[in-house]
Amino acid sequence: MLNLNAFVVGLLFGLGLIISGMTDPAKVIGFLDLAGAWDPSLAFVMAGAILIGAIGFTIAKKRQFSLLGAPMRLSSATKLDTRLLLGSLVFGIGWGLSGFCPGPAVVSAAAGQPKAWLFVISMVSGMALYTILERRGK
Repeated sequence: MLNLNAFVVGLLFGLGLIISGMTDPAKVIGFLDLAGAWDPSLAFVMAGAILIGAIGFTIAKKRQFSLLGAPMRLSSATKLDTRLLLGSLVFGIGWGLSGFCPGPAVVSAAAGQPKAWLFVISMVSGMALYTILERRGK
């Protein structure tokens, strides 16, 4: 049942990304181009996502179990540290250069976009490198 639920939620997420235009790198780069032909439409998508997320997290904080019975495990982290800030910086640079962030890149790769495949391969390689370096550091 959890696998079916994950599939349905992932499908819904992917459809939302397609409908909102988040899978179009040109739209994303147009949003990030504040000095040029700025496209504010993505701001409305983000605002809607933040609002829905805030409502969802408010409800989730009051629950001990999910609707499917799994224990609720929300992050308790509250501090900004160097690793978080550097990771955010790297994410932002990648997003600005490519026009993709992880979710839309996976959807676009599944649709057969070669640039998205390049991004996904690079992303997975970066994740693997991070894992290797983390294990060596411990």
